[in-house]
Amino acid sequence: MTLALSTTVIANRLKALTTAIDGGGAAGVLNIYSGTRPDTGAAVTTQVKLAALPFAYPSAGTISGMTLPILVGASQLALKTGNATWGRIVASDGTFVADMDVGAEVVLTSNGQPTTQLYEGGDVSMSVGSLVEA
Repeated sequence: MTLALSTTVIANRLKALTTAIDGGGAAGVLNIYSGTRPDTGAAVTTQVKLAALPFAYPSAGTISGMTLPILVGASQLALKTGNATWGRIVASDGTFVADMDVGAEVVLTSNGQPTTQLYEGGDVSMSVGSLVEA
């Protein structure tokens, strides 16, 4: 069975994530961790937070076709040294939004080179983000 959604439904699905990111009334955050990702939304235990990257507020760009750009905030300094393996998106009030794997395509060094190795005090940024309805 194939399910074909209307463009309005697709747009609403895309906006749901940015609505959750903005749900705390200020910029949401992508926290980047080392270690094994816990179950979805479960407590962070032994994992180390390496960086906290803010989204813009509001975080939604303009939908084009089936793509919604996520607007990102300013670069930040890494909090700890380690290998980035997963990330957790939270609203500004700390409400869980989503967990995700993190690879070199997500983390960039100050000179724009992809990496998963972060160094305490080093510059970390998100250059672009988008949600795509496939």
